[in-house]
Amino acid sequence: MSRRSFLKFWGLVIAIAIAFIACHNLQFPSKIATPATVTVKLSGWGGSPIEQKLLKGVIKDFEAQYPTIKVKYEVISDQYMDVIKTRLVGEAAPDVFYLETLEAPLLMSQNVLEPLDIYITPEFDLADFKVNLLNSFKYQNHIYGLPKDYSTLALFYNKKAFAAAGLNNPPTTWDELRNYSQLLTGKLNRYGLGITPELVRQAYKIKAFGGQIVDQNSQAVFASEASLRGLQLVIDQYQKDHSSAQKSDVGTNSGSEMFGQGKVAMVIEGNWAIPYLTETFPQLEFATAEVPTINGKKGTMLFSVAYVMNKQSQHKAEAWKLISYLTGKEGMQKWTGTGFALPTRESVAQKLGYDQDTLRKPLVAGVNYATPWQVGDYPAAIVNNFDNQFVSALLGQQPLKQAMLRAQNAANQQIKAME
Repeated sequence: MSRRSFLKFWGLVIAIAIAFIACHNLQFPSKIATPATVTVKLSGWGGSPIEQKLLKGVIKDFEAQYPTIKVKYEVISDQYMDVIKTRLVGEAAPDVFYLETLEAPLLMSQNVLEPLDIYITPEFDLADFKVNLLNSFKYQNHIYGLPKDYSTLALFYNKKAFAAAGLNNPPTTWDELRNYSQLLTGKLNRYGLGITPELVRQAYKIKAFGGQIVDQNSQAVFASEASLRGLQLVIDQYQKDHSSAQKSDVGTNSGSEMFGQGKVAMVIEGNWAIPYLTETFPQLEFATAEVPTINGKKGTMLFSVAYVMNKQSQHKAEAWKLISYLTGKEGMQKWTGTGFALPTRESVAQKLGYDQDTLRKPLVAGVNYATPWQVGDYPAAIVNNFDNQFVSALLGQQPLKQAMLRAQNAANQQIKAME
């Protein structure tokens, strides 16, 4: 064998040896690896069966777009906020959960929610949200929740009752509403106006005269003279005119029900009343209008629920994808498309035409001047004491001022004990 052939032979042997060693050390997987699936837990309270079905449908669409993320949806039927707070303390809270405006101030201040600012991109189009709604979930310049839907209050009135009383148009001021109530009482309906005395429906009346429910330190201040002026409107109509009624006066369970049953000719209710009335009382002919002005000022209430992220979540990136889909333009349109809820995005509201919808137009119009349903860091103390004493005053068991002072003092004593 020549020297050239010898070297060529050994070069080939070395090459084969190197290839054999490389192949021996190389691990070939038995199958192609697939991305791990992450489960995100979402909790909320129970709504109507139709709403539940809608949300599950939107979640299914989300999972189709993000096949590596599964959503475990849990309905907490009773004591929702108590359950959530307990789980937050025990570090067992869901990744994403509902938070209503009333409970938002306290939770936002407790460092248990993940600020969403760092996740929000220009493509998410934050400016598309109605400002009044977004502000309800802001704390110290951070956004802690993105509102999924909302409702304001509007005046619902029975068209046949109005015609029978010779009324052609809805009242535009509270004085007109009071006069209308007297004209409508005892005609086709037992009472002119159905009322809900709880604070949740009275806050905008307090604000109309410059009153406040709580101060900047979350202390109760609703017994001021300005606040009493707004509340006196309710007392006078109930006690002096006898043209308004509570649900208990007519044997019903809600304002919507007493209106639907024809016990009252007018009620002030939210968007939730529209599907309820159209389905439960299909023969009822009704219309809506903006809440009549009080003291020359427009007013109504604003209710909203946001999706928030647990600060202790182990799957924050995936949780954000879920929140951004549910509150994004596509997801929100699917969720609010049937009218069970009003969209918090301007573009979705316009696309669905709710600002032109005959029944929902007054509700949409109210969002810009509405009073958000928030009463500081200690809502239970404020709400419970107000409700108990105001109903007592409404029934004539004590003067309004005395009732409100009692409620205010009791609330502040409870708040002091909790601080």
